[in-house]
Amino acid sequence: MSEADVKHMRTAVEISRRAAYTSPNPRVGALLVRDGEIIGRGWHEGSGTPHAETIALDRVDAVGATMYVTLEPCLHRGHTGPCAPALVEAGVSRVVVGLEDPDPRVAGTGIAYLRRRGVRVDAGVCEAEISDLLAPYLKHRRTGRAFLTLKLATSLDGRIAAADGTSRWITGSETRAYVHARRAEADAVLIGAGTALADDPSLTARGVGAVRQPVRIVADASGRIVPGLALMMGARETLAPTRRPDGTFGRARHPAVIIATTSAVGHETRLAWKSAGAEVMDVPASDEGVDVGAVLDVLGDRGFIEVLCEGGAKLATSLLRAALVDRLEIHVGGLLFGDGGRQIGDLGVTTIADAPRWRRVSTVAAGDDSILVYEPERD
Repeated sequence: MSEADVKHMRTAVEISRRAAYTSPNPRVGALLVRDGEIIGRGWHEGSGTPHAETIALDRVDAVGATMYVTLEPCLHRGHTGPCAPALVEAGVSRVVVGLEDPDPRVAGTGIAYLRRRGVRVDAGVCEAEISDLLAPYLKHRRTGRAFLTLKLATSLDGRIAAADGTSRWITGSETRAYVHARRAEADAVLIGAGTALADDPSLTARGVGAVRQPVRIVADASGRIVPGLALMMGARETLAPTRRPDGTFGRARHPAVIIATTSAVGHETRLAWKSAGAEVMDVPASDEGVDVGAVLDVLGDRGFIEVLCEGGAKLATSLLRAALVDRLEIHVGGLLFGDGGRQIGDLGVTTIADAPRWRRVSTVAAGDDSILVYEPERD
């Protein structure tokens, strides 16, 4: 792996970031290079659109060129043609792959095909960086479960609300705009019934030119949600991930609201939810209410890649205690609440040796705020 390989792959990574709404497909960037010069580039916009490699090859003489692609080229035919044969037919002599695709339909077959056809393939360039970028997709394809990101807005001293429970607004306008952009990127936004009743949020993506809206999910084990809440109003449908009859994933019209509940909730309450346009998702109960792990399994089976949780202290604590959080986004505002401020609950940590360790993924400044992104340390 040369310095030039790393440089070009990092360019391909940046290109892949241009598409924010690719789910249930991954973000992929491709760069075509000959004699050190970029002669083609492309990125995947989402399900049913051309893949990054074919866009980079479009109207370009690729004979003898090197293709840099962040994720392994596919060999299967979906709504678009397979990329690996297209690279061979175009005369590409070398392919540099950032990361092998864990999708069972790919899983090394694209790389093997290229090598059998005499194309030199080098893999694993910028692998860690690409793994961070594609973490939700990789989790879904490897486990079948949706990736859970927990977002917490905190004061400088780690409080998520003032003593009276107020929390609007801990962070500034730039951070709130970022949250709306993240909602548009995620497949769903999750809160608990307590937050829904206390804050009455709409959970929509606003003011960021969003091309789609997330599915809004409420975990309600006891039937507290009423149809008049803001999240139940407005559009009854949105485009959401779905599993097609052939087992592949795409997007289709879907109820904009899902209420995840248990068998404890009666028929009349369920009927009211359905009459308001919501889907009722039955899952097992947990000690804290709804088994969110089961919710993530159901969503993953449908093709949901990422769920963004914006719940309060109770839901956040239960998710952390159950080790369900795949990524932690802490939005730190320039406030101090002191001892009276509210914080997340008991995580069962009695000594520092028991405290879960988290790895920093990124730190971003947003006005006077800081956005800290962490993932659990893996053994």
